[in-house]
Amino acid sequence: MGKPERTDMERVNFSQMKDGTAEEYFLLRDLEGPFLERTADRLLDELCRQQDDTLEGYRITRLEHALQCATRALREGADDDWIVAALFHDIADGLSPQNHDRAAAEILRPFVREDVCWVVEHHGLFQTFYYGHHYGWDRHARDAYKDHPSYGKAVDFCERWDQASFDDSYSWEPIDTFIPIVKRVFRRKAYAMQGGDPRAA
Repeated sequence: MGKPERTDMERVNFSQMKDGTAEEYFLLRDLEGPFLERTADRLLDELCRQQDDTLEGYRITRLEHALQCATRALREGADDDWIVAALFHDIADGLSPQNHDRAAAEILRPFVREDVCWVVEHHGLFQTFYYGHHYGWDRHARDAYKDHPSYGKAVDFCERWDQASFDDSYSWEPIDTFIPIVKRVFRRKAYAMQGGDPRAA
């Protein structure tokens, strides 16, 4: 299927951004609106696609790990931000395995609190506490952040939800349980949780 044809009223005339007019940029903003509103749907689609992506050598798939993490957060009474973080903390694993934690944090950043973003951004390092010593790494490398206000939250995130969620006998909630929560979070005005859009600074 080819891409849909745009009329002259639905597309810009410029071929270099520097040549665009205000009218053209307002058109682009209006056309972008519906795309932005579907962010939650695209993330959920990507997560569900991971049903067939195995965590090589593990007993569960990437989707099952995400659902386990989010289920544990939900059952502990965590708020929407933490549940969404637990669900999507590894969302970038397929495209960006060496820095999936930072990539996931940037996906979430416009919509969740800064402390939640910080934990997602650093959870990869914090997880090495559980296995790094087997590779000759410093399992206490996370202690470089001991004085950070979110250090304890990252420790708890990994201990209670992330490292514990590779259990094929655990009864996790289906994705449908989390869809309303995801939609609530991604309906927020971007960067409202961070005090405003940093691009306007």
